[in-house]
Amino acid sequence: MKYNVKVRFEVEGRVDKPDIIGAIFGQTENLFGEDFDLRELQDKGRIGRIVVESKESEGRTTGELILPSNLDRVETSLIAAMIENVDKVGPYNATFKLQEIEDIREEKIKKIKERAKEILANWKSKTLDIKEVISEISSSVRTGEIITWGPDGLPAGPDVERDPNLIIVEGRADVINLLRYGYKNTVALEGATGKIPKSLIRLSKQKKMVIAFVDGDHGGELILKELLSSDAKVDYIARAPTGREVEELTSKEISKALANAVSVSQYLKRLEAEKPKPPAAEPTQVQEQRQETELIRIPNEILEEIRKLPGTLEGILYNAEWKPVDRLQVRDIVSKLESIQDNSLSYIVFDGVVTQRLVELASSKNVKMIIGARIGGLSQKPKEVEILTFSDIIS
Repeated sequence: MKYNVKVRFEVEGRVDKPDIIGAIFGQTENLFGEDFDLRELQDKGRIGRIVVESKESEGRTTGELILPSNLDRVETSLIAAMIENVDKVGPYNATFKLQEIEDIREEKIKKIKERAKEILANWKSKTLDIKEVISEISSSVRTGEIITWGPDGLPAGPDVERDPNLIIVEGRADVINLLRYGYKNTVALEGATGKIPKSLIRLSKQKKMVIAFVDGDHGGELILKELLSSDAKVDYIARAPTGREVEELTSKEISKALANAVSVSQYLKRLEAEKPKPPAAEPTQVQEQRQETELIRIPNEILEEIRKLPGTLEGILYNAEWKPVDRLQVRDIVSKLESIQDNSLSYIVFDGVVTQRLVELASSKNVKMIIGARIGGLSQKPKEVEILTFSDIIS
């Protein structure tokens, strides 16, 4: 059957189920010829057995009947209208009112879909994924490359001395996880007691760039505090997501954390901003001097211009006195920089992503600062170019 025709009825007297069914067959007979005679349709299997549920109360009979139909939608609708036309059951007045025509197939399809979802969710594929096999073998080989470095026996990657850059992490497990994804220029502070080892301090000063990559918890903050208070060279700071550890990060999470590394000065600024502010009081001399310096560095009118940039995909080039040199589309900034022959440019502010190509080109033109919407994956960050985002300077 395709459909269930559900009809509510009320009879002004006490009648039995056979009386109701008889009334339906009798009063619909030959209304639309033999083709729509309910007995004929039932004999041919075009409609099913009529089911009646009824109850008597205060001399009246009420209830519901269900007529299964294998006819099409038009024919089934006609049958429903015929039943509604019945107005007598025995000697009593009666009313029949269609409640709904239920599509049995839709209900079946719905149940099948839900069951299919359950089957798919519980289906554990037994097929061999060659990529996973290769990744597992590579991870095993890389993990086996861990070495013990220096007089303090620090866990490290095999390229800790050869690579021009260095990643300092907290423990041996962090080194192993980074090795798993191909980062071989790592060294861990694990085993260092109290102070940062002198051998590591000397190594850091020989490197072009040093990144401190620590956990996203209080322990990570303590490690950073110890590193920054030592004589070790640290250029950038990367953190695992809040509450996470470097040793448990995936390849994508590691790449993202390193790409979002901030300079030491930016990190210290954030720490300062996160400190609870004292009760309302007169600003100290140090605070006044700091505020004055920041105002001189980025004038108020420039800050106002920066607040207008998000969503415009435009950029503004400034000279050393913060006077605008050019206003152009973000896509044209690189070609504009390539065409500049002198050192007339000092600051770049634009509604776009700070890329490695832009940073290197700006450095070659003696640009002092780049302010963008966000920072892309930078493998190297020249010290002479300060890189900020809109969120660093405006709220």
